[in-house]
Amino acid sequence: MRVNKKYSCLPAEEKGIHIINIRAIEDIGYDQHESTLLNSLSKNPDADCKYGLYFRDGKRKVDYILVYHYKKSSSGKTLTRRVHHNDSSARSTKQDQPLPGKGVQLEMGESEPHVDYHEDDKRFRREEYEGNLVEAGLELERDEDTKIHGVGFVKIHAPWNVLCREAEFLKLKMPTKKMYQINQTHGLLKKINSVIQKITEPIQPKVAEHKPQTVKRLSYPFSREKQHLFDLSDRDSFFDSKTRSTIVYEILKRTTCTKAKYSMGITSLLANGVYSAAYPLHDGDYEGENVEPNDRKLLCEEWASYGVFYKYQPIDLVRKYFGEKIGLYFAWLGVYTQMLIPASIVGIIVFLYGCATVDENIPSMEMCDQRNNITMCPLCDRTCSYWKMSSACATARASHLFDNPATVFFSVFMALWAATFMEHWKRKQMRLNYRWDLTGFEEEEDHPRAEYEAKVLEKSLRKEHRHKETDKEKLTWKDRFPAYLTNFVGIIFMVGLTFAIVFGVIIYRISTAAALAISSTPSGRSSVRVTVTATAVIINLVVIIILDEVYGCIARWLTQIEVPKTDKNFEDRLIFKAFLLKFVNAYTPIFYVAFFKGRFVGRPGDYVYIFRSFRMEECAPGGCLMELCIQLSIIMLGKQLIQNNLFEIGIPKMKKFIRYMKLKRRRSLDHEEHMKRKQRYEVDYNLEPFAGLTPEYMEMIIQFGFVTLFVASFPLAPLFALLNNIIEIRLDAKKFVTELRRPVAVRAKDIGIWYNILRGIGKLAVIINAFVISFTSDFIPRLVYLYMYSENGTMHGFVNHTLSSFNVSDFQAGTAPNDPMDLGYEVQICRYKDYREPPWSENKYDISKDFWAVLAARLAFVIVFQNLVMFMSDFVDWIIPDIPKDISQQIHKEKVLMVEVFMREEQGKLQMLETWKDKDKKKGENCNNHSPRLSRSRSGSLSSCHSYPLDV
Repeated sequence: MRVNKKYSCLPAEEKGIHIINIRAIEDIGYDQHESTLLNSLSKNPDADCKYGLYFRDGKRKVDYILVYHYKKSSSGKTLTRRVHHNDSSARSTKQDQPLPGKGVQLEMGESEPHVDYHEDDKRFRREEYEGNLVEAGLELERDEDTKIHGVGFVKIHAPWNVLCREAEFLKLKMPTKKMYQINQTHGLLKKINSVIQKITEPIQPKVAEHKPQTVKRLSYPFSREKQHLFDLSDRDSFFDSKTRSTIVYEILKRTTCTKAKYSMGITSLLANGVYSAAYPLHDGDYEGENVEPNDRKLLCEEWASYGVFYKYQPIDLVRKYFGEKIGLYFAWLGVYTQMLIPASIVGIIVFLYGCATVDENIPSMEMCDQRNNITMCPLCDRTCSYWKMSSACATARASHLFDNPATVFFSVFMALWAATFMEHWKRKQMRLNYRWDLTGFEEEEDHPRAEYEAKVLEKSLRKEHRHKETDKEKLTWKDRFPAYLTNFVGIIFMVGLTFAIVFGVIIYRISTAAALAISSTPSGRSSVRVTVTATAVIINLVVIIILDEVYGCIARWLTQIEVPKTDKNFEDRLIFKAFLLKFVNAYTPIFYVAFFKGRFVGRPGDYVYIFRSFRMEECAPGGCLMELCIQLSIIMLGKQLIQNNLFEIGIPKMKKFIRYMKLKRRRSLDHEEHMKRKQRYEVDYNLEPFAGLTPEYMEMIIQFGFVTLFVASFPLAPLFALLNNIIEIRLDAKKFVTELRRPVAVRAKDIGIWYNILRGIGKLAVIINAFVISFTSDFIPRLVYLYMYSENGTMHGFVNHTLSSFNVSDFQAGTAPNDPMDLGYEVQICRYKDYREPPWSENKYDISKDFWAVLAARLAFVIVFQNLVMFMSDFVDWIIPDIPKDISQQIHKEKVLMVEVFMREEQGKLQMLETWKDKDKKKGENCNNHSPRLSRSRSGSLSSCHSYPLDV
């Protein structure tokens, strides 16, 4: 078994409990019969180890950190660490040397203070686990003399032979000595690219990894047998810190602690509190004087700063530092943000077109013309009176800003934009796969999760208790059936809760509108609709933000009780549940306004009531599109401002402040500890742990839904999303570089299930926008009137055509206005928005044929729009290849070059063998021509000749 300089453990033959005996830096190293402890003294150990980035010898780099909590006795004495052996003669071991200033350790015979057996069990597990890590080839060093009381750190270093072995196991592609030229563009394309490079030079980050490459090293999966193919001139930098931490993490996951029938990897040990944290170290400080240059500092300056918001992201450096999975997220976010620029420009043009044509819009002009003297029916029973249509002039003019012919064009444009964005991302993803040597990479099945192993162990123990055969167990659908049932019931309940809250807001709107209508002031009555809409949307926003956090926790709990086998399965199921719940939560109020409000109102004299007292609310005379726009804009902007930005900035700052106050309170107890400079692993321990990319993706996917699903009602949505994302990129970057512990680098060649969700939203957006244009806006009724009913081919008379008449004598008892003379004259006929027969018709108040004509046109538009846009999207998908032509050529070139390298190697071997054979022949001929007296040594010389190539 390997024993490194700082470590001692039991011999490999011992199968009992391994207890590793490690001392602080003040200890003097000594050797024992079965346990070895070596500690070297240094005049300035912190500077030698670069304040925690290296072991105490200053040579071995710290690749990973394990953190654990330990308890000291109240008297300030530490219990003697004993090494247990199987033979009784080894039990009387030499007493450890006391730590200076830490009190005298208790001898074996003295009375020991009360022992926490739970803590002892954790310590035994740690010692066995760490012993197994040493057997796996890792080198460890422990540090309990830190500024954080009660917290110990185990530093892990992977030596060269372990790195080579694991790189071969993981099939890591590493650069070889062979370099080749990357195909460059020629002619006109080359000139255009050079011009673009000169123009975009000021917005390029100043990092070496971002410069365009003309040559590239050929990559090949690492093999110890073919080390001569790789450039090993600098072994220290051949495996970078990201790769080293990935390799160590793989060893930590598969190394187990088998004490008392437990089979526990690092995930289980973390879940059970044996270790409190496990993380790789950041490369160094990112701010301060005399800070050595490092990748973290460079990322902070060129990426995680609001001052460089206009620059491209250094994606290659992000991938080098954080790994491919996080690199792909920021690459996707960058592509999405770039694609929002043309969408924002077109949206602004559509909005400006609405502003420019508002004074030329005939329907809104007719509504604002007081000479028409159109008297509308009351909006509520008894308390509401008759009102003039001209009082809704402002709403009608504002509706035209978003409800105009350009809106239809913008909906088609955004559907094609979504398809183009997906294709553009696929091409960008292939370029990154080529640059990052991920071509041909296939994700292998991950190690089982700790919870899954625990459930399997529990199941096997139950079977063993029943005296059954204990084959290798696994969880079946029968084991998971209660969890599946809980998931189904829980999701249905949460969706029902969302609907109930939306229904409650509807009741609030109806009751508030009725209450405000009683107001004696004319201004109060005139602003009823605006007041009710604004307050209801704010309530919806607050509820959405609260339920988002609740649903995130519930989705995680529902996924945990399912006990998925691997981390990938867990992540996929969590994403599906969280997206489903948050999608319903965010969009249900918007769906209500778009498709349900004003659809089930009834008519004057025969209204639909809720709880027999509340009348269903109606849309404004200009339609519900304006209200939909208000609803969408407030919820979208509120979520981005409050939830995405304020929470992301405020909550980490608050947690950091709380940790700082706790540490400050502890430091006040020990001034000497406070004066010491923190080690790197202590600083990183105080950072927030990395919680995964799911919240980051979820936030952007919900925003993508706002941009695409209801874009027909709010053309400025892409602009607000663009402004948010410019801040979001730098905010996330700052969080990853300065606020979070360094995550373990994970290899990935795509964004996983998120791509399928994006495609689903893109398809759904086509259908929803078709229904918004057809049923929510007045676009189709206008077309029908223009081509079927208009006498002079203009929109004059459209408003009157959409209004039906009602005889006030037909009001139900107790529903007529209390003040019928509110307008100053007696009203005989009032108007309401619907297609119904007039009161003087034989079939009075029945649905008219105009309604059916408009409905047929609306359904026809939905079918034509949906199929046309779907066809155009699929055409864009087909015409744009997933793999860029130059990348496919480079991948083919790499394969050819790799074949050439191996063919040359084989030819070299054959030539060497032929050379050896020729030498053997010549040596044999020379031996035959020797003098007779040398013939006695012929056989020996021949044998030596023939043995030559074998020795080589």
